[in-house]
Amino acid sequence: MKMKDLVLRSRSCRRFEEHREISREVLRELVDLGRLSASAMNIQPLKYIISSDRETNSLIFPHLAWAALLEDWDGPEEGERPAGYIIILNDTEISASPECDHGIAAQSIMLGAAERGLGGCMIGAVQRRALKTALSIPKQYDVLLVIALGYPAEEVCIEEVRADGSIAYWRDSSKVHHVPKRSLESVIIGEH
Repeated sequence: MKMKDLVLRSRSCRRFEEHREISREVLRELVDLGRLSASAMNIQPLKYIISSDRETNSLIFPHLAWAALLEDWDGPEEGERPAGYIIILNDTEISASPECDHGIAAQSIMLGAAERGLGGCMIGAVQRRALKTALSIPKQYDVLLVIALGYPAEEVCIEEVRADGSIAYWRDSSKVHHVPKRSLESVIIGEH
């Protein structure tokens, strides 16, 4: 599969076939992609918690916010929730700041998930303190991102930004998730 196809397939997916399990081994392989990704000054401060366990997943889910632009949607319903999670942490005993490492690692994980036919969503809207308490995460680790994973139960469609310039994503009556993207011409501000 070409890289552009993987990028197009790694859209934020927020509804999953919850009954289709993801093995712990697949989650470990995805974390390995994050581990092998670039790290600022090669400090490698990221640590990970993985979960494919239903009980642990049920502890993680309530501490996440889903799709802020969809004001009438509170997130996936029972049966459409993620089958697995990867929580990306910064080990503050290694570095006070992860720089942009977690974004690089998260994208590598998402591309790996897309390659395996999985959908994922990088979630930054996390009740961090409550999640740390729920999972008994030691104090030295800061929660940076949660990646929700599963087999997609929704279609995500990329389209051009509308004439009114709105970049707000939306769902149609068939529950297709539309994601407007700015044109290539509008994002390149200089060519030399």
